[in-house]
Amino acid sequence: MSGPRVALLGMILESNRFAKPAGRADFESLTWLESDALMTEARGSTPSLATEFAAFVAAMDATGPWQAVPCLLAASHPAGPVEREVFEAVIARNTELLRDAGPLNAVYICNHGAMVAEHEDDPDGALIARVREIVGPDTRIVVTLDLHGNISPRMVSESDLIVGYRTNPHVDMRERGEEAAFSLRCMLAGMARPQAVLIKPPIAPASVTLLTAENPYGTLIDLGQRLQAEARGAILNVSIFGNFIFADVPDNTLSIIVTARDDPAAAEEVASRIARAAWDMRDGFHRDLTSVEQAVRLAQSADPVIFSDAGDNPGGGGSGRTTELLAALCEAGCDDVLYGSFADPELAAEAHVMGVGTTFTARFNRARSTEPWEKWDAPFEAEAEVMALHDGEVVGERGMTAGRKLHLGPSAALRIGGITAIVITDRTQTADPIFFTMMGLDPGAAQAIAVKSRGHFRAGFDRWFSPEQVYEIDTGGLTSPVLSRWPLTRVPRPSYPLDLDMVWNA
Repeated sequence: MSGPRVALLGMILESNRFAKPAGRADFESLTWLESDALMTEARGSTPSLATEFAAFVAAMDATGPWQAVPCLLAASHPAGPVEREVFEAVIARNTELLRDAGPLNAVYICNHGAMVAEHEDDPDGALIARVREIVGPDTRIVVTLDLHGNISPRMVSESDLIVGYRTNPHVDMRERGEEAAFSLRCMLAGMARPQAVLIKPPIAPASVTLLTAENPYGTLIDLGQRLQAEARGAILNVSIFGNFIFADVPDNTLSIIVTARDDPAAAEEVASRIARAAWDMRDGFHRDLTSVEQAVRLAQSADPVIFSDAGDNPGGGGSGRTTELLAALCEAGCDDVLYGSFADPELAAEAHVMGVGTTFTARFNRARSTEPWEKWDAPFEAEAEVMALHDGEVVGERGMTAGRKLHLGPSAALRIGGITAIVITDRTQTADPIFFTMMGLDPGAAQAIAVKSRGHFRAGFDRWFSPEQVYEIDTGGLTSPVLSRWPLTRVPRPSYPLDLDMVWNA
């Protein structure tokens, strides 16, 4: 086959500095694919790997001949810092495969952008730099990243183009993968080497303030797209990264990357205007949370509501096992509530042994340790009826996981008084109604729904709940957005809103 030779690889992890380190098993449970197996999965009808990766492949297939050179793609659910040996193994294997590949025209790297390693604060940058070292200065390197990335100057300087998500909840991964492919095609067809500018205003907010349908972050995203359009082709891409505060790295803070086709001055002007706008709107990077007591009252009111168990979001490294909100709802006798999803393999397995229709004492968090990341996972016991069971092999219905295979493992729906709790095996945030509908439950018929997700559930459940019906609950856990609770030691200081009185000359 003729056409450019393009290598594909990546390492996807959003690291919460305070969560359990990510080992090899964490990656193998989600994605650890290389060579032909990687391309087979990417070209499948419902791929389980990153949506943008599959979209990049599909766009390259649709736009002309090319020779895919698949290396290793590893991905884990959000967790703590990646273990040193795991990170080095990914680097070593991709190094080997790239060197064996021979001459390459380009490399596509699919990362998250907020990874931390036990020995390295910028492993995303280290991976991109290693690829550049191997392929040389003339090979094009295109990278896609989540908008919660912590962007380092090394990440920008060692690549030719970084394409970040524009939506939170994340529903544009397909478009961003396609954009990366189309831009690469232009580069390989003779377009001048892109010129990127990075500006990092000292703003390091919690993720609850980074919804792109709201001010200020959504306003910044829209401003970037408007300025790109006004540049009449001079700007190739505008990506605005909100940061992932729990990574606690020197590259935390808002990051604005503007990539010009050939004029860095044009990129500098656009990036500077966005940076000034971000600083002017900094007061908007605050969000008030709803107390657990208020949540109980809302669940007992007449209007349907949906709650984010904000302190325990598996999508940000949360354990998926805290019981604070569940216990409060049960104690208050709340009725007609759906709650999902608890990552408790022991409880899910017991429910499968008991069988549908049986009643037993459901013991949440029976397996406990003294590790600091489990201190919020309080035990909880209640009489429960097994309402439904599922093997957890499903395809997402709506939002960020629509059309993507999910491997939740053995799962159960347990009825505890007026609350139906979903228990799964594989720790995954409940951003999609499939967690309930796979059990025959109707989200639209519930009085209240509580989900272990921070923001992505909004796109999954928007059919039933408007933004005015969404409440973020101030629960304890590894993803509590109350930043004063965390010993952040590496985030640049001063940074807003950690330092409310700081001054910055935009």
